[in-house]
Amino acid sequence: MARKKIIVFTGAGISAESGLKTFRDSGGLWEEYNVEDVATPEAWEKNPALVLDFYNLRRRQAVNAKPNPAHYALVKLEKRFDVQIITQNIDDLHEKAGSKNILHLHGEITKCRSSVDDSLVYPMKGKDLKLGQRCEKGSQLRPHIVWFGEAVPMMEVAASLATTADLFLIIGTSLNVYPAAGLVNYVPEIAPKYLVDPSAFSKDYIQNLTVIKETAGKGVPELVEKLLK
Repeated sequence: MARKKIIVFTGAGISAESGLKTFRDSGGLWEEYNVEDVATPEAWEKNPALVLDFYNLRRRQAVNAKPNPAHYALVKLEKRFDVQIITQNIDDLHEKAGSKNILHLHGEITKCRSSVDDSLVYPMKGKDLKLGQRCEKGSQLRPHIVWFGEAVPMMEVAASLATTADLFLIIGTSLNVYPAAGLVNYVPEIAPKYLVDPSAFSKDYIQNLTVIKETAGKGVPELVEKLLK
């Protein structure tokens, strides 16, 4: 018999307990930087050195960060279910924990790409990306990140995956950032859905939704144990 398909949709909240700051929370990264200065195509055109510095700092933090109980709990699900993770996060904590199927919607901090050809993506060889480092076509390498104002190229793939869900888990995201937040609209109405977030509240437009007002580190392991039983 085919194993049930669980689609897991994760946001910044699952990484916060590993010490990686979220953007929108109090004390988050956006209080130290203006979005327009570091995370838009215009910022890259205006001051690429500042953009590289910002992502170099984030990459160093991500390299040193360790998965938390929520990440490890999701790996346990793979024993019994066909698990696909779709994450808004650019860190590699899901990979470090051992999850096998991971789709990064907003890019990956551990990779860089050509600034003239989006298909040329390279693993980072060090923690920092510097001005003067170029792709094989001679253009400056940029972070492999989807910036504000850019299209989300993996969104169609993610939406297609969401339609296959037997269960849909939403972890550490407010469901306020589009287009990613619209992913839940592709999940079959009859599929049970679980939202784990300390500031979560019931959303009437989502059918069969159970809200768990806990941090990811506490709520996800408890939910996983329940699902495994």
